[in-house]
Amino acid sequence: MALSSNSMQIYGYDLLLGLIAAFYVFMAPYTKVEESFNVQAMHDILYHQHHIEKYDHLEFPGVVPRTFIGKFFYAFVSNAFSYLLCQFRLGSILVSTLASPFVLAASLLQFPKLYSLYAARLVLGFIILSSLRFFRIQIRKNFGSQVEAFFVILIAIQFHMLFYCSRPLPNILAFGLVNLAYGYWFQKRFYAALNSLVFATIIFRCDILLLVSPLGLELLLSRSISLRKAVISCLIAACSFIGLTVMVDSVMWRRILWPELEVFWFNSVLNRSSEWGTHALHWYFTSALPRSLLVAYPLSVLGLFLDRRIRIYVIPVLSFVTLYSKLPHKELRFIISSLPIFNLSAAIAASRIYNNRKKSLWKYLNTAMLGLFLISLGCTILMFMASYENYPSGHALKVLHKMGHLEHNSNELWVHIDTFSAMNGVSRFCENHAPWRYSKEEGIPLEEFQRRNFTYLLSEHAQINGYKCLLSTTGFSGTRLHAGFPPVSLVKKPKVYVHGNTNNNGIIHRSWPGC
Repeated sequence: MALSSNSMQIYGYDLLLGLIAAFYVFMAPYTKVEESFNVQAMHDILYHQHHIEKYDHLEFPGVVPRTFIGKFFYAFVSNAFSYLLCQFRLGSILVSTLASPFVLAASLLQFPKLYSLYAARLVLGFIILSSLRFFRIQIRKNFGSQVEAFFVILIAIQFHMLFYCSRPLPNILAFGLVNLAYGYWFQKRFYAALNSLVFATIIFRCDILLLVSPLGLELLLSRSISLRKAVISCLIAACSFIGLTVMVDSVMWRRILWPELEVFWFNSVLNRSSEWGTHALHWYFTSALPRSLLVAYPLSVLGLFLDRRIRIYVIPVLSFVTLYSKLPHKELRFIISSLPIFNLSAAIAASRIYNNRKKSLWKYLNTAMLGLFLISLGCTILMFMASYENYPSGHALKVLHKMGHLEHNSNELWVHIDTFSAMNGVSRFCENHAPWRYSKEEGIPLEEFQRRNFTYLLSEHAQINGYKCLLSTTGFSGTRLHAGFPPVSLVKKPKVYVHGNTNNNGIIHRSWPGC
């Protein structure tokens, strides 16, 4: 049976966004400290399975605990609530489960474990883009296929949404549920939308409460929902989800635990997140949103004036960003859930400008818009190049694995990874099988290393007594403006150094790139 033109168009959009997201996975597969819990958990589920005592989080628990819910359930169920689970498939265990056939094949073929990271991230990207597809279909039904087309184009020429969609962050796991909530909202399935957001709030990101509140208030004021029914529905859902997370995470963390409650207490009540840096009150509106939306930022404002229908969707999301601005510690990933709605408003404006491009004033707007599209694409390329250079320790370990094999009679190659390297590209997926062995022991003084029997060191320090610097890798350090084309270039500096033990002549006398 032949596919209709609409179906082919929709799958074409899926293919476009999927290929861009997959490109980012293969070009920048490594992860940073923000992703460490989920990426290590996916590794442990794939390779240690039921041997919980070997899991990384027991040795390196991090500042606050995170949930294992997404890492344990892969089930297909029915009914409305179960449909939600089927759409999102639930986080990292599910990601690990779906990726496991690829991991098994890679293990049988003796591929490096990094191939398993590719598989896990591709699966996660597929899940998130599937939830975005569900929302996108509702856009087409409510605003037309041309608005949907511009929605896809705007996302394609932006960097952050497609780059982050495969990254194992709690924000991204919640993002999939938020996309479902937006789709249900457009379908006028308001209670399903609220339950999706409650799920995301209790399990993955407590800050989604800042989106649930204004959305629920708008639905109440517009009489789209009943207060009594909404309270009952959300309370039942909340109690179920709390029971689920406490039951699973208490086993995994070996203590009675509701992870997101501890996160909420740490970030909001104690305000300890400020220890990781603060930004001005306006930072989301003057830095994060302009960088993530690019041309869609001014277009989203214009869309509010051109189509009043979009206002009821933008107001709760705008309130979400405004409320979040009160928290001193700010990161772009915290508000990534707002991007689809802002992009929709921008797509409406772009569609209106394009349809009126033959009229006197509108033709100038259309020309300016096309120029901004090209500038946005250029900015996205620049941000990708910077991000590629932002994982220096991952690149360093890859080079070490390639060049660092000793003769076959060597028992082991023992690599120490310092805290900086562990935070900037190295995860358990980057480790090779025997004879390689790895240590992430923290707090070792520099003078202590010469009394240790490490074969190699990955370190942020250029000189360490008892070791010779074998190679270094550069990392992104900033941008530089200059005359000519392109007018902006990246500034890179040495970030991670690989050292070899001077007592091992087989290492020292080999040909290395040097530092």
